Amino acid sequence: MAFVALTKPRIIELLLITTVPVMFLAEQGVPDLWLVLATCVGGYLSAGGANALNMYIDRDIDALMDRTSQRPLVTGMVSPREGLAFGAALAVISTFWFGVLVNWLSAGLSLAALLFYVVVYTMILKRRTAQNIVWGGIAGCMPVLIGWSSVTNSVSWAAVILFLVIFFWTPPHYWPLSMKVKEDYARVGVPMLPVIASNKVVARQIVLYSWVMVAVSLLLTPLGYTGWFYTLVALVTGGFWLWEAHGLQARAKAGITGGKLKEMRLFHWSITYVSLLFVAVAVDPFLR
Repeated sequence: MAFVALTKPRIIELLLITTVPVMFLAEQGVPDLWLVLATCVGGYLSAGGANALNMYIDRDIDALMDRTSQRPLVTGMVSPREGLAFGAALAVISTFWFGVLVNWLSAGLSLAALLFYVVVYTMILKRRTAQNIVWGGIAGCMPVLIGWSSVTNSVSWAAVILFLVIFFWTPPHYWPLSMKVKEDYARVGVPMLPVIASNKVVARQIVLYSWVMVAVSLLLTPLGYTGWFYTLVALVTGGFWLWEAHGLQARAKAGITGGKLKEMRLFHWSITYVSLLFVAVAVDPFLR
C-alpha cells in the first residue's frame, strides 16, 4: 500500500476524469472499451510515476509540512532509493505501454507530461516562483490531449480548448487550498501565491482566472464540437463557480480571515465543477 500511496491515487482520479470523456467526444460516441482501459491504465502508470518522482524530490520539505508529513518517503515505509526506482520504472513502463497498446503520439504526450511535472514544475518552478502552479499546471492539462490522441492519433482544436480549460482551472482550483495551508508552504520556503501576497490579491487573481476559464469552456459550441447539453452544463456550473469566486473575493476585501474566509468552498466546488463539465463532454455527443 505504501507504493500505491506514492502514486497519489486521489489526484490521478481527477486526471482520468478529464481523459475518458474526451475519448467519447473524439469518437462522437462510445470509443473502443479496450482502448479506454489501455489509456486509463497507461495514464495511471504515467501519472503515478510522476507523482512518485515528485515525492522523491520533495521528501525534504514534505517532512516539514503537516499536510505531507505522513507520506511514505517521509515515514520511512519506502526508502528514497526504492521511491526513485519505482517512479523511474513506472515512467518507462507507461511510455512503452502507450506506444504498444495505444499509439506513439499518446506515448510522447504522456512522457512529456511526466517530464514537465517532474523537471519543470517540481525541480525548477515550485521553489522559485509564485507562478509555479500556473505553468506547472500544464502537466495536468495533458490528459485531455492524450484522451483525444488515443482515439484519433491526432490533436484537434477541441482538445486544445479543453486543455486551456484545465490550464485556467488549475490556479483557482489550487490557490484556495494554498490559502488554507499557506503556513505549511511558508515554513519550507515554497513561494505559493498566498504565501507572498495578501488574500485580496490572491482572490483577485482567482476571479480573473475563473472568468477566463468559463469563457474558454464556452468556445466548444460555436466551433461546432458540442451542442446544447454541454453549453447548458458549462453555463450553470460556470455561473456557480463565478458566484463562489466573487464571494471569496468579497470576504477577502472585507479583511475576513481564518475559517470565516471559507476558501475551501471554492476548492471543493472546483472538483465538482470539472467532474460535471467533463461528464457533459462525454454525454453531449449522444444528445446532438
